[in-house]
Amino acid sequence: MKANRLVDSKSLYLLQHAYNPVNWYPWSEDALQKARTEHKPMLVSIGYSACHWCHVMERECFEDQDVANMMNESFVCIKIDREERPDLDNIYMEAIQVMGLQGGWPLNVFLMPDQKPFYGGTYFPKEQWVKVLSGIANAFKHQYNELKQSAIGFGNSINRSLVEKYGLRESNSPFNAKELIDIADKLMEGFDPQWGGMNRVPKFPMPAIWNFLMDMSIASRQQDLGDKVCFTLEKIGKGGIYDQLGGGFCRYSVDGEWFAPHFEKMLYDNGQLLSLYSKAFQYSQNPFFREKVSETISWLENEMRDDSGAFYAALDADSEGREGKFYTWTSEELADELKGDFSWFAQLYNIKPEGNWESGENILFQQKDYSDIAKELNMSVDAFLARLKETKAALLARRGQRQRPGLDDKIISGWNGWAIDGLCQAYLATGDKHYKEMALAAGRFIWNHMVREGELFRNFKAGEAYTSAFLEDYASLINAFISLYSVTFEASWLFRADQLTERVMDRFLDASDSLFYFNDPSREKLIADKKEVFDNVVPASNSVMARNLHRLGLYFYKENYLNQAEKMLQLVKDLVHKEPSFLANWANFYLERAIPTAEVAVAGPDATKNALAFLRTYRPNRIISVAEQLSELPLLQDKPLDKDLFYVCFDKSCKRPVEALSEALSQLPYLS
Repeated sequence: MKANRLVDSKSLYLLQHAYNPVNWYPWSEDALQKARTEHKPMLVSIGYSACHWCHVMERECFEDQDVANMMNESFVCIKIDREERPDLDNIYMEAIQVMGLQGGWPLNVFLMPDQKPFYGGTYFPKEQWVKVLSGIANAFKHQYNELKQSAIGFGNSINRSLVEKYGLRESNSPFNAKELIDIADKLMEGFDPQWGGMNRVPKFPMPAIWNFLMDMSIASRQQDLGDKVCFTLEKIGKGGIYDQLGGGFCRYSVDGEWFAPHFEKMLYDNGQLLSLYSKAFQYSQNPFFREKVSETISWLENEMRDDSGAFYAALDADSEGREGKFYTWTSEELADELKGDFSWFAQLYNIKPEGNWESGENILFQQKDYSDIAKELNMSVDAFLARLKETKAALLARRGQRQRPGLDDKIISGWNGWAIDGLCQAYLATGDKHYKEMALAAGRFIWNHMVREGELFRNFKAGEAYTSAFLEDYASLINAFISLYSVTFEASWLFRADQLTERVMDRFLDASDSLFYFNDPSREKLIADKKEVFDNVVPASNSVMARNLHRLGLYFYKENYLNQAEKMLQLVKDLVHKEPSFLANWANFYLERAIPTAEVAVAGPDATKNALAFLRTYRPNRIISVAEQLSELPLLQDKPLDKDLFYVCFDKSCKRPVEALSEALSQLPYLS
């Protein structure tokens, strides 16, 4: 089969379509110009390499010569990897939603030659797709003006400002405890008491929600909130959404019980969940959470880590042409491998002779606690866990002989940011220095290879950084660099974070509403310059950036950062109260403003050791500066270095210096 224009792409997703008979173009000026010159509608098809239904539609439609002929004759066909170009994905996903349709991937959108959308959808089976192609081609010829008017209307809707769309307004009102408690209560109205998480199907982990509720539990001393977070994390960690053998989390479960996932594994999910499970271990000391941290880091290291130290983007859901084939087991396979250990293993993971999922296969889904099985085997829990570890290793070795799911080996700077942050939190929770070294290796790679002349790039593959980064990349990486300072106390990481922040302020800020654009508007003219405010599976880039500005403003005494962060939060404050499940990271920033942020300085000959001891206990809403020798950081300027002391400060005013860790922790504030 002859290759199309995607064959020169770096994207694995685009390369997967490079030998389709469809005359695909990447998003490029050549494609846009062709549509204008030939006066043809564009078909923009967006997906990602690990997307199951993207593969299905490719097999059914894009590999079919007759279907391809229809596409080639009437359309300029453009393929986009949403992971490379999330800006375009955001624009056309919103277009679908404006049309009243359900979004998802693959995303297929039909555009006028001026890039404005007029129709679209997600997955189409072949028969339906052929009808859509025929209908649109006919309408473009015979009802052009009607389509043009529709496109103008959709284009206007996409371009509406967030201020207008959601009634955002500037405010100067105080941040108070009662409103925060109301926000937490409203979130918990949607809690699933049987399976944890939010009472929805499908079920997504939603780290931003559980991070906020954990922080709220600690800050307000509401243990029931912390218990619900831990209950949720236990249910997720026992579910089929978690790889019980190899570690790592899938994107979501299609049911309400965390049982059957779409089996793709994404770096951004795992980085965030790694951080959350580390905090849960610090909060509860439950060894189950430490186990999930350890296993997930092993998976990152064994399957997702480049030789450079940075991390790859994703693992596919499919292998051997079937979703989940790599991860599921027949009862016979397990019995053959485990012999005398099969009986208790089947009890632990809900293994059924007829299968607990599809086609007689089983998803490993933990049904019992380890202590229950240990008791039945008349073993101590520690002895049982050692036996379980050996059993898992044997199954993992056998699984390793299967055809592996596809690996998307591009390196995405922002997604690495979440992994770095998770590794830093894992180090603070466990003290395992290897985790810190992994975080540092990834951070150094991004800084040395994906930042050029102050500009961050989003993607790296085949020795080259490409695609100017988006706000989500800057925001995530700035957060990661602040985290790297918190485990190394090397001020260079804070200065790098500040350098990237200055660029964001210069290139992405819309002064008219105090929010940041998702894309750098000076880079490329699109039909809309979007802004993210709603926290989803990944927190909104604006909410992450606001919290970065708040912390860096405190670190460097930069009033412009603090004022900018304040304006952003005030703008969305009412919306946070109305829709907390979609603004949970903003709610966390609200918590940081309702309680004074602790500015902790640790100075003296053993400052590093003392600071790590301080951070071993997870407490939200604090920054920490550490010095055993002279430092450039403002909070450390006047602190003597001859004696080990903790200084807990608020708005540049410090409480009485103390020597004991317990006394320093007691000076941290709670929500009153």
